[in-house]
Amino acid sequence: MPFSIFDVFRIGVGPSSSHTVGPMLAVNRFLQALAPHMGRVARVRTDLYGSLALTGIGHRTDFAVKLGLLGEVPHLVDPASAQGRVDQVKRDGRLMLNRERSIRFDEETDLLLHMGEVLPQHPNGMRLTAFDEAGGVLLARAYFSIGGGAVKDEDEIAAGADGAVQDHDEPCPFTSAAELLAWCERRDCTIADVVLHNETRYQDPATTRARVLEIWHVMRNCVERGLAAEGVLPGGLNLKRRAPRLYRQAMHGAEGKLPVEFAFMDTLSAFAIAVNEENAAGGRVVTAPTNGSAGVIPAVLSYYTRSQPQAGDEAVLTFLLTAAGIGMLYKRNASISAAEMGCQGEIGVSASMAAAGLAAVMGGTPEQVENAAEIAMEHFLGMTCDPLNGLVQVPCIERNSMGAIKAVNAARMALMSDGSHLVSLDQVIETMRQTGVDMQVNYKETSLGGLAVNVVSC
Repeated sequence: MPFSIFDVFRIGVGPSSSHTVGPMLAVNRFLQALAPHMGRVARVRTDLYGSLALTGIGHRTDFAVKLGLLGEVPHLVDPASAQGRVDQVKRDGRLMLNRERSIRFDEETDLLLHMGEVLPQHPNGMRLTAFDEAGGVLLARAYFSIGGGAVKDEDEIAAGADGAVQDHDEPCPFTSAAELLAWCERRDCTIADVVLHNETRYQDPATTRARVLEIWHVMRNCVERGLAAEGVLPGGLNLKRRAPRLYRQAMHGAEGKLPVEFAFMDTLSAFAIAVNEENAAGGRVVTAPTNGSAGVIPAVLSYYTRSQPQAGDEAVLTFLLTAAGIGMLYKRNASISAAEMGCQGEIGVSASMAAAGLAAVMGGTPEQVENAAEIAMEHFLGMTCDPLNGLVQVPCIERNSMGAIKAVNAARMALMSDGSHLVSLDQVIETMRQTGVDMQVNYKETSLGGLAVNVVSC
């Protein structure tokens, strides 16, 4: 299945790409299908299953569903006014379905969390059903949030499961890192060049460049907002925002406690934590490739552009196009859904992408870039997803800091070699996939194991 850059990077809102962005988009797709029957709709029921039910409240899936029913989409919704609109639905017991039809809405009967049930197709499943005034079903569809904000309906999931042949009509099709490197050698070009060339399947190069720079604009603004915002994050953990203080310490020294050389790590951590505190607060972020791991790539790219003032738009494009190419490999050959892979599929993938992007802008060969991506992921294999209270806060926010630091180290290690290495990126991606399959469900975004239970019980 071909992927666009913008299947890897999506503009949305926090706190979760799979549990917030995906469900909102699923509702939007349902409303489009429901359009011929809109004049007869009296009620819409949403049933959430698996991880969407188990961690849905902490991930604000209920909030996202209601926004979707109101006609909002992730890349356009105003985070500042969203809460007020959802609160009004609760007060009135009614909502304006897709901005055009007022219907009854009672969360106790119209938004159901099936904690003990999982739809067989995917851990992140939901079913939407529209009824007329007499209770007759107008339309019922199941959707699956497969990671990074991507959504498939039941027919699309079934087609994939049946092993249907996918049409690869990209100019330089690749399904593995080996094939990607072969294209680079054949065309005497970089990974970013291949990815940009393939994007002509969707739009012209000028439009692609403009959209990628828009992604960077949103990322950079998210870093800046996070570095300035103080206070306590929502959700009940009473977690204080730390990014502004960390950044001040990085700029002015941590009271002489550490050598000045550590300022690099402090700054990188501040950038990563700034993004994910914004995500936890429901702010506008870029899934990179998920919301839970949204801070790694902006942190590394922000640090690079600030430390290299001569780095302009071309460097940003090279970084993000290269990172997107690596992200496509994980989406094709494994998964970026923590409900399937654990956190290795989120933080591990984002670190792998960031390491590749950094190696590319620092002059690495395609082989060194591939090596950087492999090194980064190799040291996240087996990482579980065990968020406290189902919130994308602990340990998720700090993991972005660790991911950014590991990404930089991976890029440096790769650049200090000649690109030859024993373990290939394809092998490490397959290892990640197998590890995710073998991982117990308690450790895959269910909040049923790990820190999610031990911290609470201590």
